[in-house]
Amino acid sequence: MNATIRQLLDTADLLIEDCGGPATTGPVTGGPATAGAGASVPAPPTVLTATVASRCRGAAFALRAALESAVAARLSAHGAPRTIREGSMRAALLWLRGCAEAGTARRAKAAWSQLCLGCHYHQYEIGPTEGQVRAWRSEVTAIVALLAH
Repeated sequence: MNATIRQLLDTADLLIEDCGGPATTGPVTGGPATAGAGASVPAPPTVLTATVASRCRGAAFALRAALESAVAARLSAHGAPRTIREGSMRAALLWLRGCAEAGTARRAKAAWSQLCLGCHYHQYEIGPTEGQVRAWRSEVTAIVALLAH
């Protein structure tokens, strides 16, 4: 597993771990504070919030990118043509059947398809749940490990 894939998985973990409520990065107050005899203290950072659905969708994006990177690395290791590695993911997943075990290629395609659905926003659909994203995280980790062999 290369560093990029590891960072993407870590990013997904950070987004998933806060799926219980709004995330904050600093105190709620936002104005400059004064201390003592007119000495000014810098203003605290502003509060950043994200909805649970936004964090879950962001984690799905990170997981999909990690899976795509793992597939591209496997294809590169097996000498796939550049047009396959850098073309559409559907073509890469078809080519993966010749570079990995059939079960692994099927799992990669299924996971990628589910992640694409989780990443795609529709006004009339609820985004992916925390449970779905955690299951996708486990599946992507397993597939990345299989593709690394």
